[in-house]
Amino acid sequence: MTDLQMGLIGFGGVAVLGVLAYNKWQERKHRRMAEELLGARQTDVLLDEPTSAAGAAASKDGAPRATQERVEPLLRSEPEELQVPDEPTARPPTADDSGDPSHTAAAAKTSPSVAAESVASRSSPASSPATPSPKHAVDDQGGLRDSPAPLCVLSPKIDYIAAIQVVEPIAGYRIREAQRATLERLSKAVNWIGHNEDEHAWEPILDDSKREYRHIRVGLQLVDRKGPLADRELSGFKVAMQEMATELMGLAELPAREPALRTAAQLDEFCAGVDIQIGVNVISQGQVFAGTKLRALAEATGMVIDSAGRFVRCDDNDNVLYMLVNQESDDFSAEAMKTLSTHGVTFLLDVPRVAHGDRVLTQMFELARRFAEALNGVLVDDNRQPLSEAALEPIRQQVLQFQAAMAAHKLPAGGPLAQRLFS
Repeated sequence: MTDLQMGLIGFGGVAVLGVLAYNKWQERKHRRMAEELLGARQTDVLLDEPTSAAGAAASKDGAPRATQERVEPLLRSEPEELQVPDEPTARPPTADDSGDPSHTAAAAKTSPSVAAESVASRSSPASSPATPSPKHAVDDQGGLRDSPAPLCVLSPKIDYIAAIQVVEPIAGYRIREAQRATLERLSKAVNWIGHNEDEHAWEPILDDSKREYRHIRVGLQLVDRKGPLADRELSGFKVAMQEMATELMGLAELPAREPALRTAAQLDEFCAGVDIQIGVNVISQGQVFAGTKLRALAEATGMVIDSAGRFVRCDDNDNVLYMLVNQESDDFSAEAMKTLSTHGVTFLLDVPRVAHGDRVLTQMFELARRFAEALNGVLVDDNRQPLSEAALEPIRQQVLQFQAAMAAHKLPAGGPLAQRLFS
């Protein structure tokens, strides 16, 4: 054997030993990091809210409720389903409909009304039991426990929240890309936040963000107007979160499944009882309403056409206060208004999405009255009977009752949580 061969064999042996030593060092490093992550636990601002008592059984398929006919609101004592206890209990909804805002608008076109319209399948995911986050998440993040999450993005009241902590900081765009295909198949909204270590605050994780995060929260909304989260979707989300944590070299903590499903069912029942829209109809007395005149009147009062083909009036924060829809099949658009004509329009108030609904209802009714005068039309109810201010008072009282019930349930009308739930 030559000296060259002996040298090559020796070099190869040293290289193999070096690789083994490096692998052993890496193994010890990651074991040490994992032990830190799994160490002492402390409370988590997002996951450790008190859980609601179990009530109604969870819906396994998340199917929306059956549609019911619109009903005229009556002045009566607060419905039983709106008696909000300390802990939510499931009750049958007062009235249901399709559960879809567009369906509600369509119903208004074919059946003009001043009506309380239950926007069917609705529920709100409430907080479910969650495992606290690791101590390391608190100690190293400069007050992780004390930095509240933005409610418009994530809340334990209406989201099933996965807490993920990774060994090394990861860019936001990489986090969002993980398990994207699986999450896009879910019917409920998925929202992301990460803890900004520089600002010591939670913030949304954007698709193209290059900011790096070690502490991540991913929330699956438990309820929307289509109904509660289905068991199969929650199971799929849990698997996706576990796989994402593995892919990002981190650990995932997931709340228990059954309490989350029960919470979704309970709040779905509650939300169905307060999810109403009120319509005030302006119909012609023989002549048609010209689109150009409708547009001029609407724009003079600050209303604009939105992408859904409606005129909307918004507040200073661009939240819709009320809308104007065509009772006939044609939607409103800037171009169509030049030739459009209709025999009736409906003003709609989405009660759970508007703060101070009684005041907004008064403003909307007054605007509808002015439209009727300018168009030589008349205000009517579902039965085509003339509508007066006195007839509107019982409905105004019901709006107050519904919104008071929402406030007692810590889901104030028009607030960030209500905007997400009733969408």
